[in-house]
Amino acid sequence: MQRLARNGGTAGLLRWLAGRADGWAGIARSDGTVLSASGAAPSGPLTAPADVPDVPRLVAEGVRALTERGALAYSHDTGAHTVLLFPLPGPHDPHAEDRGAAPLLAVVTPRPVAAGLATLLADVLMPLSLCREAEAVERKRRRVDLAESRGREAVLHLLMTGQLSIAQQVAGALRPRLPDPVRVCVVECPGDSRDEVARVCAEADGGRSWIVRCPVYARHLILVMPAEDGRGDGPDGGAGGPDGGPGSGPSGGPSGGPSGGPAGGTATDEAVAALVDRCVVGVSEQVPLADTATGYRQAFHALAVAREVPGRHVRFGAAPEPALVVGTAGRQWAEALLTPLLTHVPRRAQDPGSQELAATAASWLAFSSHATDHLKVHRNTLAARLRLIGELLGLDLHRLADQAALDLALRIRATPATVCTPEAGQHDGGAAPGHANGAARDLDEVLRRPAVQEWALRQLAPVAGAAEETLRTWLRCEGRLGPTAAELGISVPGARKRLTRLETVLQRSLLRPPSARYDLWLALRARETAAAETTS
Repeated sequence: MQRLARNGGTAGLLRWLAGRADGWAGIARSDGTVLSASGAAPSGPLTAPADVPDVPRLVAEGVRALTERGALAYSHDTGAHTVLLFPLPGPHDPHAEDRGAAPLLAVVTPRPVAAGLATLLADVLMPLSLCREAEAVERKRRRVDLAESRGREAVLHLLMTGQLSIAQQVAGALRPRLPDPVRVCVVECPGDSRDEVARVCAEADGGRSWIVRCPVYARHLILVMPAEDGRGDGPDGGAGGPDGGPGSGPSGGPSGGPSGGPAGGTATDEAVAALVDRCVVGVSEQVPLADTATGYRQAFHALAVAREVPGRHVRFGAAPEPALVVGTAGRQWAEALLTPLLTHVPRRAQDPGSQELAATAASWLAFSSHATDHLKVHRNTLAARLRLIGELLGLDLHRLADQAALDLALRIRATPATVCTPEAGQHDGGAAPGHANGAARDLDEVLRRPAVQEWALRQLAPVAGAAEETLRTWLRCEGRLGPTAAELGISVPGARKRLTRLETVLQRSLLRPPSARYDLWLALRARETAAAETTS
């Protein structure tokens, strides 16, 4: 009995009792509602309809009898079987509960009642009651854990959509405080070990990181870490050389080996990769808390590279964000493109407003069909919102070109104007009236900027020859593997292998969202516009 109570809990004890009684055992409320049960309902000689006991009625009658007589047990013979009822005591004082309201142990057994069964039932009451109390505490703990997990997920969602002040207010009730600046770390956990890896992460950094279970990928943990927890930026840290170009890729060199943290110790992300077998870790560069979405994209791209290196740990090889180099013309273009969306007023109160539609667009561009998990909406709701967004903006969101344009515009909008590269001879503080309807509306004009051309060259520098042809074909086929394989004359697995190799070369995720395909499309388009301008 004690072993069953420890290992099987209430269900194990009820199964054991049903077997000993050769009948049915369960726990019911005082109104006769069965809370849990085990055994047939009932079996053997009671299978005939006339012999099947009416358990709710018998329990209700037993409760009335217990209340009226002040008895500690109740037994009733119905001819073919016997019903035994025992109120379950509280965990400390068997007489503390109102016997009329306490849950009841009910047992239905064929006649004659087995010798010693009543004594056995009396003995099992306390272990059964303690099991129920322990299970109730565990259910409450899980509800608290779920509430905290959902709260952390909500804070991350607010950070990803740029609602910093609200995120900090919600996070004030949880621990730890949101750091600023941060490094975002994405940990891909082996199997079903995400909870265990979360515990390892919390212990590795002393509880200083904001740890969130990814709502999109079931094996991913997202860590928003204090920036000083990682290594410093620079060529040795994998965050880019002196000219801001692509970094060396894997942290600590090609093998991704660890290097010292701020105090000469091991950084949290490296410690997790070393402590958990088959755990893969990608880390962003240092970003302001308001740019958590950018940090997440960087960490996700680093994760794609980390899967292919022995150390299973990679720091993002930084390159400038396109939103930082578009200048005034780019901001005007983005404003002109997004104005119909940002000024949209829903016809009905229950319809999504402009802010909700913008968040939907950003989530879908980042996570594709997984946006339903991120936004917690039905796929039909997502499809309806995307149709409305396309109609408002005049875009065909099935086309990669329009997706890339919208993604760039949303990223420009989320980037403070003060950190963008200004036009030559201008301050980036605004445009002259009437300018937004001119060249700023034309994305090609934005892509011709010298700063954007330089950014495009850096993006495409690692690819050449057959690799570039594979990349061009994949983008021309809207990022779909089947048409890409057909156009290249190879199998779908062969096309996937080529793109996986490209992920390692580019140090970016291509096949899984968030994907770098928007940046790569923009880079190729920028190079094409420059070539066309030179030819003409």
